[in-house]
Amino acid sequence: MTRIGYALSSEEHAPSQLVDNARAAEEAGFEFALVSDHYHPWIDEQGHSSFVWSVLGGIARVTERLEVGTGVTCPMIRIHPAIIAQAAATVGSMMPGRFFLGVGTGENLNEHILGDKWPEYDIRAEMLEEAVDVIRLLWKGEQASHYGPFYVVENARVYDVPDELPKIHVAAGGPKAAEVAGRIGDGLISTTPDDQVLDGFRAAGGAGKPTYGQVTVCWGTDRDEAVATAHRIWPNAAIRGEASQELPAPAHFEQLARMVTPEQVAEVIPCGPDPDPVIEKIRSYVAAGFDHIYLHQIGPDQAGFLGFAEREVLPVVADSRAAQVAVSR
Repeated sequence: MTRIGYALSSEEHAPSQLVDNARAAEEAGFEFALVSDHYHPWIDEQGHSSFVWSVLGGIARVTERLEVGTGVTCPMIRIHPAIIAQAAATVGSMMPGRFFLGVGTGENLNEHILGDKWPEYDIRAEMLEEAVDVIRLLWKGEQASHYGPFYVVENARVYDVPDELPKIHVAAGGPKAAEVAGRIGDGLISTTPDDQVLDGFRAAGGAGKPTYGQVTVCWGTDRDEAVATAHRIWPNAAIRGEASQELPAPAHFEQLARMVTPEQVAEVIPCGPDPDPVIEKIRSYVAAGFDHIYLHQIGPDQAGFLGFAEREVLPVVADSRAAQVAVSR
């Protein structure tokens, strides 16, 4: 059955705002949320990029039902997987049964900051697989050592491990990543309803596992203003190809963004007050086979969007879910 979630955009909102937004999303009826884990925003106009593990501690204190995961963490270069294992176990202990760790192979934008080499994708995929092995090893709560091709852990123990371990969901945007996600992950995270990604994930061992898809929107009472907001704050939505993984600085994305028009942004992002384009986007993910869809609202008016979603979007999904239940009976 389809579940609807909410995106906590660390690139756009200050840490305390993210905590407030998570609580408001829970009150509006969203079932889960993913919070982005960046060191930099995509462009300076977005304006923020807080340390996600501090934010998650705040979210744990103000929510009761909302499931929350990282969307997504790169546990490979900027932060060693042994540290991610401890951080995620801590949050899992603070949010029993409602925290998951989303992981991926990262972006040069965030991972180059300590002077480390940015590897090609095949190497990053191997690093991710070993990183997940390290995390799962340390989640046993016992003293452990690991000597691998990329990571060393000596006599380490994570003491605060939750009774219910967090699920590890793996991000994928293409067939290679989907195969990795199916093999090592408890679920899939993607930003496009791509049949090849889903099929590859399922064929590699992901059949029956949850699948998360992101829908980016810009709600506003005036469509033209909403398009302008989306173009100003999130032009990277219209930037295609490998740039999102390879470019090292927000300035580089800004250079590309100058070639993106408002019309191009509006082609990929539903903008304005009409719920139908948003619902149609959700349905495209459902049709592809996703069972968890989370909505990313661009811009400062999160309260307006949450009210819109509560009135215009969540009831439609609930009706569809009820119809699915009825048919299954």
